[in-house]
Amino acid sequence: MRYKIIDRYILGKFLRTFCAAIGLIIVIVIVFDISEKLDDFLSRNAPLKLIVFQYYLNFIPSFVNLFSHLFVFISVIFFTSKMAGNTEIIAVLGNGISFRRMLVPYMYGATIIAIVIFIFGNFVIPINNTYVKDFERNYIKNTYQNNMRNIHIQIEKGTQIYVESFDNKHNIGYKFTKEVFSDKNEMVAKITSDQITFDSVSCNWKAFNYSCRTINGLEETFTRRPDTLLNLGITPADFNINYNSVETMNFFKLREFIKQEQQRGSHLVVTYKIEQYQRMLNPLAIIIMTLIGVAVSSRKMRGGVGIHLAIGIAIAFSFIVFMKITTVFATNGNLSPFMAVLLPQIIYAITAFVLIKKAPK
Repeated sequence: MRYKIIDRYILGKFLRTFCAAIGLIIVIVIVFDISEKLDDFLSRNAPLKLIVFQYYLNFIPSFVNLFSHLFVFISVIFFTSKMAGNTEIIAVLGNGISFRRMLVPYMYGATIIAIVIFIFGNFVIPINNTYVKDFERNYIKNTYQNNMRNIHIQIEKGTQIYVESFDNKHNIGYKFTKEVFSDKNEMVAKITSDQITFDSVSCNWKAFNYSCRTINGLEETFTRRPDTLLNLGITPADFNINYNSVETMNFFKLREFIKQEQQRGSHLVVTYKIEQYQRMLNPLAIIIMTLIGVAVSSRKMRGGVGIHLAIGIAIAFSFIVFMKITTVFATNGNLSPFMAVLLPQIIYAITAFVLIKKAPK
């Protein structure tokens, strides 16, 4: 019976503090966001109903998901430190309840939040982002411009396309090259063009200053034309590599999209995989940060909540920085995307275990 009372007491404090922290931060963020975008709202006559219900109501879950482990960490430190300052933790331990048993309601709360964040991140937030992106396109000066360079696309096995840059506004590709390889990985044809433009009527591409080199053993054929039509089997959407579109894909669509991009030879596959693994594994960070928060703040210290928050925030931000560093190593180095997401959590899980072992019993 005493376990149930203490469990309800700690779990209630955990969830109430978390919701209060989330609510306070959301209000602050919305105020700053409105002050930044107010000119866009007024200049484009954005209806108040859409601002509230289409933009901000759908923006809030994404913000909560992004910083959920940080909010959980601060919440745990805040109310646990107050419990330690009021000698409530000493009373719990002195009543014959072990420190490990006291962690049970913390784990209940962390698990509940982690499950909610997992569902939101993989299925709810992508839908919300669809509405947010539609609103931004209509009422905020944030239209997408393709600034990617050196775009490679494998449209089918043995056929690769390259453009130096692509203008998504006018559907024009510059410095175009198409290479066709045989089953023996030998080049059999190469087409080059200074510029290609999409013809929406015929769904073909018009190539300017076109040249084609065909290789058949030791024989080569070279053709040059001022312009010609090409059926490439792709549309301008295939060149518009916009990472923001990934944010509107749920778990299953993102997985299929990654398979498709791997077949096409996209150089952004690593970035997409990092997004996929972050959605899957980041909820674990909530449990890890909860354990660290309890270990740090359960000891009564001179300075109280302030000292605990300072130590906790330092640990939390070091965790975020470490996650960014491993992501960079995966994007620009040889670290696998899975390990880039998992490695920080392994290290801080070990840190949590050590801190729990040293926590006052």
